[in-house]
Amino acid sequence: MIAPRIEIDLAKIQENARILVNRLAPVGISVTGVTKAVLGSSKVANAMLKGGVHNLCDSRMDNIESLRNGDVSSSISLIRSPMLSQVDRVVQHASISFNTELEVIRSLSVAAQKLNCIHEILLMVELGDLREGILPEDIEKILTEAVRLPNIAFRGIGTNLACRSGVTPNKHNMGILSALANSIEDHFDLKVDIVSGGNSANLLWALSGVDSGRINNLRLGESILLGREPLHSQPIEGLSIDAFTLVAEVIETKTKKSQPSGDIGETSFGMVTKANDRGLIRQSIVALGHQDTDPEGITPISTGINVLGSSSDHVILDDLEFKLVIGSEVSFNQNYSALIRSMASPFVTKIFKNDADNHNTVPT
Repeated sequence: MIAPRIEIDLAKIQENARILVNRLAPVGISVTGVTKAVLGSSKVANAMLKGGVHNLCDSRMDNIESLRNGDVSSSISLIRSPMLSQVDRVVQHASISFNTELEVIRSLSVAAQKLNCIHEILLMVELGDLREGILPEDIEKILTEAVRLPNIAFRGIGTNLACRSGVTPNKHNMGILSALANSIEDHFDLKVDIVSGGNSANLLWALSGVDSGRINNLRLGESILLGREPLHSQPIEGLSIDAFTLVAEVIETKTKKSQPSGDIGETSFGMVTKANDRGLIRQSIVALGHQDTDPEGITPISTGINVLGSSSDHVILDDLEFKLVIGSEVSFNQNYSALIRSMASPFVTKIFKNDADNHNTVPT
C-alpha cells in the first residue's frame, strides 16, 4: 500500500464525538466540532455530526469551502477573525464568524448587504491567554456600534484559552465570561444565545462538577480526533486515541555509531544534536520528515522502536529489538501538532476506514 499515509477510522471519530456530547449534555454544554486539523474533510465532519455534535467550525475559509463542496449543510463557524480580503467569502459560506475588530464587522456588513443576507457574529473576549480577543471592558463599546450595522446579527460571546500561553480554564476566567453575558443582556435589548467557553482544554473544568454558569458551548477538535485533553496530553477515559495512524516505509536499515563524528554545528532546522555514546546501534530510516509531519510529535506504536532524529525527508529510528527490514512499514501515533501537519501535507495519502457511506477504503 502507498506510503506515507494516514489511516483515518471514521467510526472511532464518531464514537469519540458521541461520548463527549453525552458527557457534556447534562451540564448544558453543546459541542461544536473543530475541523481545522483535518483540512476540511467532509468525511471527518460527517462522522462528527453523526456523533451528535451541534455544528462545525474551522479557522480557514479554504477548509470551510471544502466542507460546503462536500455537501456539509450544517452550520459552520469561522473561528479565526476574518481577513478583510475574505469578507465576501465569509458571508457566502460561513454561518457565523468570530470577531475581534470593529473594522472587520463593518466590512462584513457591507458584504452581507451585497448578498442580501444576514451574517451572524460572535465576539471573542480576551481572558488572559493573550491570543485573540476584545478586552472585557471594551465589549459594550464595540457592541453598541456592531448591533446597529445592517445585515449583522449578534449571536454571542466566546473566548480561547491554553493555545498560546497555556492559561488554564477555571472558575475565575469562566466566571468573567458568564458575568459578561449577563451584563450584555442587562445593557442591551439582546439575547446572548451562545457563550462559547473554549476548546478541548476546557473539558477537565467542564466535567469536574463545577457550576458552568452561562457557558453553553465548547469547540472540540483534539479531544474528538485524538481522544486526549491538551492541558496534560492525557488520554480521556473511554475515548479512542488511535483514530489516526501515520504509516511510513523503511528505506534504510544499518548498524551505525550512536554518536556523530566530526565538528558539530546546527542541523538544517537550527538544532544542535546531543547523543549518548551507546556504541554501535541498529538504525533504520523511514521515508517521512518535517515536510510531512512534526517528527517531535510522533510515537512508534510498536515497542522496541524509538525516534532518534529527523530531517526534512527522513525520520531516523533506533531499532532496539524489532529488526525492521527494507520495505516494511512502521506505524505511529501523533499528537495534535503532528496531525495538523501530516493532514496538510500533499505527500501523505489519506485513507478512510469504516466509512458508512462507502464501504471501500477511500484514498484522497
